[in-house]
Amino acid sequence: MNWVDNILGGHSTALQMRSNRAEILAGNVANSDTPGFKARDIDFKAEFEKRLSGTESGLKMTNSKHMAMNDTMNSQLLYRIPENFKANGNTVEAEAEQAAFTKNAVQYQASIQFLSSKMRGIRLALKGE
Repeated sequence: MNWVDNILGGHSTALQMRSNRAEILAGNVANSDTPGFKARDIDFKAEFEKRLSGTESGLKMTNSKHMAMNDTMNSQLLYRIPENFKANGNTVEAEAEQAAFTKNAVQYQASIQFLSSKMRGIRLALKGE
């Protein structure tokens, strides 16, 4: 857990992870007709706990010239097993993906509201109010 998360209670990590998950889910929806495409996702709870405990991947950048891993690369991607298999090998179930995307968007908004409230409290404390 970094110093920002110490102050904000992990909400900044949750916000970043929700943003990354939205990209993954949007990619699933966008590829719903792509032959052979496999629907992906992350186990949000497990990844969140790993990040807060500081046991993300065991990899560290030892040289400033190394390519940094983005959060999506650092997450363990999971492949969904569909209820109904398509003949073209695509595992995306558009309705399920859209529902997951909507739920993630609501949770993203909740994280923003928590962060906003926390920042407001910090700002008031710094002003001495």
